[in-house]
Amino acid sequence: MPKSVNRVFLLGNVGKDPEIRSTPTGTVVANFGLATSERTKDAQGNWQDRTEWHNIVMFGRLAEIVRDYVKKGSKLFVEGRLQTRSWDDKEHQGRKVYRTEIIGSDLSLLSARDDGGAYNRPAGAQNTAVNEDQRAPAGQDDFAQSAEISDEDIPF
Repeated sequence: MPKSVNRVFLLGNVGKDPEIRSTPTGTVVANFGLATSERTKDAQGNWQDRTEWHNIVMFGRLAEIVRDYVKKGSKLFVEGRLQTRSWDDKEHQGRKVYRTEIIGSDLSLLSARDDGGAYNRPAGAQNTAVNEDQRAPAGQDDFAQSAEISDEDIPF
């Protein structure tokens, strides 16, 4: 079977405060919209911005991080996978409705505390990046701390 990849990387801003809920088994779920923008020139040479909205869903520990730190306007880097689900819309005679979502597997909070969309960090919280596999963050690299780079070390 040929190999396939379903991986999404997004850098954008949260459109409104996330919706937080819990499943019957107690798993925390966070839903929010993330806006990404692309700037291109039109035929007249004027810059045009095009905003794309993405539906993000996070579960478990990532959803808790979203609940505690993410607000409207927060800048985030999200990694995940695309998933499309469908259901019959009871309000419109059983019409099939489709929704494509990014199921988040990694999250980095990029807003500063004093930004308009900043998060308020609870006491004792330190990390702003969370990975689904919950590995401990790598320690500081002693070599990188002690290495000095001069202009002669740069190859260009």
